[in-house]
Parts: sequence; structure tokens; C-alpha cells
Amino acid sequence: MPSDHLPQSGFLKGSSTGLKQMLESQATEVRLSPGEILFEQGDAGDALFAITSGALEFSILSAAGRKLSLDIMRTGAVFGEIALFDPGERTATATALEPSRVLRLRNRDVLSEILRHPELAGDLLRLAGQRMRWMGNQYNEQVFLAMPVRLARKLLHLTSETSGSKLALSQSDLAEFIGATREAVSKTLAAWKRGGVIEISRGGVVILDRVALQGLAEPELI
Repeated sequence: MPSDHLPQSGFLKGSSTGLKQMLESQATEVRLSPGEILFEQGDAGDALFAITSGALEFSILSAAGRKLSLDIMRTGAVFGEIALFDPGERTATATALEPSRVLRLRNRDVLSEILRHPELAGDLLRLAGQRMRWMGNQYNEQVFLAMPVRLARKLLHLTSETSGSKLALSQSDLAEFIGATREAVSKTLAAWKRGGVIEISRGGVVILDRVALQGLAEPELI
């Protein structure tokens, strides 16, 4: 895969030349249609992945069978590193939200390259550190923040500068992301719509006033 085809965004933007060269030389491409599952929670973790186009949703199922959406990753994201350090089952299900392409790098190939080029471990440790920090923040928000603050933060996170101001998710999907009821999310969104912060349509939510939404997210709390 030519180097100029690797996205210059997300984790790949700041990754080393060595990691990019390893992806170019060792990885195979996987194409996914909307709704297609890359791997499921509980599958054996045997590869590292990088998204070259599209978007994937990561979700888990509770013991009661309830789906909880964790995140949406887009072009430039790298994931699957946990299995490198702790081989075992996948901790979440990865599903394509739109036509997507990912590079798959088998764990055995990654470890072989690290043995020959130890400096590559720095990239993967940085990735694992970012993931642990993100997971810690998610836990803190879920435990300590009120539902409207969690919702504002999730909307800001899911509508980054690269994905624009529109979020094509239903209110039920948003409720899954923040661990709330659809009714509570709908009531909060309706209030924000009256205040001119967002617009609601059948296709999802559009942020009209990002600064106001950032104020609702109360970033100083954590």
C-alpha cells in the first residue's frame, strides 16, 4: 500500500515512520459494508487494525444482553492493541457504520517486527496508554457526571472536526452511548433544540452552536 494512501489523521497522524512502513508492508486490507461486523466481543484477538476510510462502532453486551455503545472510530484510528499485550478474547464488537476499509496486521507479524525493530514498541505503548486514559475518563464520567453533561460530551466527541457537525445516530443510539433511557435523552435534546444549540431531524442531530454545547459539557468538572 503506497505511503501517500495512509491517512494523515487520528493516531496515524502522529505515529512513527516505522509503524507506517510496517502497515504498508505487512498488513492486508479488509473492506466492510455498512452493518458488517469486523469482529465480535468474545472472538479471539489475533490482529491489530488501522482504519483507512469509513467509521466503525465499538459496543459491548451486558450480562443481561443489553447493548452499550462505547465509541465510534474513524479514519486514522488504530485499535486491537490490547491483544498484543494480553492475548485473549476481544472485549468489544466492531461494526462498520458506513462503507469502510481497514488494514489488518496479524499479531505474530507485529511481534516479529518489534523483535527486529524495538523502537516500534513505543508507538504501541503510546496507543495502549491513550486507550487506558480514555477508558478511565469514560468510567469517571459515567459514575460522577449527570446525564445531560455526559450527553453533551458524547455529542462533542462523536462530531469531531473531521466528521462535521451532523451526527447520524438515533436518540436510542445516543442513549446506548451514555447509559441512559431514550426518554431522558429525548427530553434533554428537546430543551437544547429550544435553546438553539442543536437541530433534530429524522437523520440524527446537527450541532448549531458548538461553543454553547461545550459549555453544557462542563469540561472543568473532570
